[in-house]
Amino acid sequence: MAETLFFNALREAIDEEMARDPSVYVLGEDVGHYGGSYKVTKDLYKKYGDLRVLDTPIAENSFTGMAVGSALTGLRPIVEGMNMGFLLLAFNQIANNAGMLRYTSGGNYKIPMVIRGPGGVGRQLGAEHSQRLEAYFQAVPGLKIVACSTPYNGKGLLKSAIRDDNPVLFFEHVLLYNLKEKLPTEEYLLPLDKAEMVHKGADVTILTYSRMRHHVMQAVPTLIKEGIQPEVIDLISLKPLDMETIGNSIRKTHRVIIVEECMKTGGIAAELIASINDHFFDELDAPVVRLSSVDVPTPYNGTLERLTIVQPPQIVEAVRKMVGLQV
Repeated sequence: MAETLFFNALREAIDEEMARDPSVYVLGEDVGHYGGSYKVTKDLYKKYGDLRVLDTPIAENSFTGMAVGSALTGLRPIVEGMNMGFLLLAFNQIANNAGMLRYTSGGNYKIPMVIRGPGGVGRQLGAEHSQRLEAYFQAVPGLKIVACSTPYNGKGLLKSAIRDDNPVLFFEHVLLYNLKEKLPTEEYLLPLDKAEMVHKGADVTILTYSRMRHHVMQAVPTLIKEGIQPEVIDLISLKPLDMETIGNSIRKTHRVIIVEECMKTGGIAAELIASINDHFFDELDAPVVRLSSVDVPTPYNGTLERLTIVQPPQIVEAVRKMVGLQV
């Protein structure tokens, strides 16, 4: 086991896959000589050259479209968005091309590509650099959506995403890159469609993902001291949702709280609640509660910024209220 920073775990995944498969290449703004905006591709150009670690112009629609075309021909592009919010400029290429061409070609083409990069609410990055795009793309057929949350699952999931024959949107959180964790020295891969059981409990199921996993785990010790045993599940796969793992937990706890950094209106939690009500309504002892970001552009002011996203004390209070309900 070797202790590794989050961004280095992602870098190792890309390095290992580029060494294993010559069809894998990286493209994006400043991914080459600069090493990426958060150093996930640092020095890879020295090892693989400028044609496999390709610096692009500031033109997300163009280089994402080029990546889709190269995937059609058998290459495996990894597109880095310098900030995931910028990829709204490539929405057409991601949705109408990457997401749909395998289906509309009758299966004649595969689209083995990964679109990855930093997103989420950082520290005073302003509204346009604090986007959470997962809900924007969740309705698009043909896409897989993954949100990593630790160095361990980040590396294993990214390697699996690169090997997948479908387009994968791979969300990293801008505030998690400096997390440290001991990783196995041997190779490992993780499934793209499975949630992770983070903490077992019996009183309430807390569903979360990305950075909010860590906010939830900050709340857990307080809840345990109060005699409440929460079951914490990191969704990881946002499309498709792992309803098997979610359902097994609901049958045990009969109560659900969803904690997300996504906007409340039309967010991941909204889809989750609909799916839970469709499949497990009779198992619920209380309505599903969602804790989401406030529906406003993220303020630049640090104090206001913190107020727009869910904090651990809010999670504690929501669990107290739910467990105390007499149904």
